[in-house]
Amino acid sequence: MSDIHKLVVMGVSGCGKSTVGAALAGALGAVFVDGDALHPPSNIAKMAAGTPLNDHDRAPWLELVGAELAKAGGRVIACSALKRSYRDIIRAKEPSAVFVHLHGAAAVLQARMQTRPGHFMPPALLQSQLATLEPLGQGEAGMVIDIALPLNDQISAVRAALA
Repeated sequence: MSDIHKLVVMGVSGCGKSTVGAALAGALGAVFVDGDALHPPSNIAKMAAGTPLNDHDRAPWLELVGAELAKAGGRVIACSALKRSYRDIIRAKEPSAVFVHLHGAAAVLQARMQTRPGHFMPPALLQSQLATLEPLGQGEAGMVIDIALPLNDQISAVRAALA
């Protein structure tokens, strides 16, 4: 595999996308982008008010995520990418995208969400994200990483899968 990686660290809120994504980008010498920063203010306001985003809300954001991923050089983007159709929008912009699905128990996710300060995503929306989540399917480039592993072990597991 090329040394230029195009990775999307995906999963529901609270799984550690930003933390793992930043560490992974550092380990790979890639640029890290937090997909939350690409949301329009209307999406942020909707989620902060406790209303889940719908497919219409997400589509322009996912196109931005894909365009960002397609920029030159190695890129790691944290993005929920909950449905295959969402991942398809990203892949339409960057066909070589590889998805790193951070997976964990709902109780662990809930506890993480309740202890992180100042995030716009309220813990009440976790169940809607879990209901929306479609695991990686046949033909999708990617891997599943257990969030119960220490951060360094998660990074090592991703690097091993990429090798």
